[in-house]
Amino acid sequence: MKMILKKAHLYLYQGSVAFFYFVLWPFLYYHSRKPERYAGMNVFRRIWGRLSSGAVGIRYQYHYEKPIDWSRPYIIAPNHTSNLDITAMSLLVKNNFCFMGKQELVDGLVTSLFFRTVDIPVNRESKIASFKAFKQAMERLQQGMSVVIFPEATIPESYPPQLHPFKNGPFRMAIELKIPIIPVTSVNTWQVLWDDGKKYGSKPGVCDIFVHEPVETAHLTIDDADDLRDRIFGIISNKLNSI
Repeated sequence: MKMILKKAHLYLYQGSVAFFYFVLWPFLYYHSRKPERYAGMNVFRRIWGRLSSGAVGIRYQYHYEKPIDWSRPYIIAPNHTSNLDITAMSLLVKNNFCFMGKQELVDGLVTSLFFRTVDIPVNRESKIASFKAFKQAMERLQQGMSVVIFPEATIPESYPPQLHPFKNGPFRMAIELKIPIIPVTSVNTWQVLWDDGKKYGSKPGVCDIFVHEPVETAHLTIDDADDLRDRIFGIISNKLNSI
């Protein structure tokens, strides 16, 4: 019975995501037509995320190690255990931002509009395509936008999820541009919705998100990229292990 209820809740959540997406689609579409309007896409992305989650009893609670100055751009580096992490990051970031994500999202029903405009798809099978994607992300950062990158690059298949090794790209980019990184620990989104939910379903609940103090990179050189990667991994790993 419990699993039936969780799967029923999953269908309600998916229906809520689709419903509010199509309600807000005219506004999203308008703001997607020109790069100077992309900030408006993020405003409506936040509204969409809050409405679609709230309608089925899913909330997000943020715990800050230190107040964040959103007048400057950041690279946001969260762990990734659930599709709810996308909404959690959309609600967290208070300045203009974009996601970097897998190439397949270009063809998604509710992701294609974003990944053909404000967000940046990454084809990890092609070094040239990956280079172009990171170059585009660097241009966005130089324009004052924040970039959300899940450094694990995928949602772990193990249940319960284990933190996977981080890719180097975000950390090299942060050092090259002297952009601070905000590590974010998504504590329990996987317990509310596991990945796509097909096996475990979803349920109402509060997603706890721990926002760590920004890590400055202005004093680092490219030779420090691996150490920076390991430092961010350790911050998130230690938080997960302390819970």
